[in-house]
Amino acid sequence: NDPSFHESPLKKILIIAIRKNSVQRRIWEDAFVGELSKQGVQAISSYKLFPDALPDTNQVVETVQGNGFDGILMTRILQKETETYYVESYVTSEGIVRYNPFKNIYSTYYRDVQHPGYVDSSVVVRRTIEVWVIRDKERIIWGATSNTPELNSVEAVQNDIADLVIHELLQYAIIKSK
Repeated sequence: NDPSFHESPLKKILIIAIRKNSVQRRIWEDAFVGELSKQGVQAISSYKLFPDALPDTNQVVETVQGNGFDGILMTRILQKETETYYVESYVTSEGIVRYNPFKNIYSTYYRDVQHPGYVDSSVVVRRTIEVWVIRDKERIIWGATSNTPELNSVEAVQNDIADLVIHELLQYAIIKSK
């Protein structure tokens, strides 16, 4: 965070998720709008103002100035990395039940099962999240980088990240809860 930021908290923020996939763009932007709204901050998703494509820099400047925004929250993917790791071998006990027809009873015995070690990998997405103040001069007042596993559920990841970001913005008085 920018320790020199001692201005009044942001009240109206434009949310921009730089994503090629329009559905994922909407999901990310709506997550931040939802979390900011819970705190009483007016936030608007960029896709509502620019439904067909991401805005360019000039469009953002015109929109911010023309609509009285005092801040921008922007998120974008920096890169995807594949992390490879080794999973150690391990042993488990397995219970086996057998019927003995001569004694007319069931018996249980246990045997150890060896599970060999193996190499696995996962894709990790690195993204940046920045908050810009738009007043006398534009500048970044808060930023973060997240490393998250690439999951099937974009919603789960973005909700967790939005919640963490809003908590930080409250902590540094960049926004104020209602």
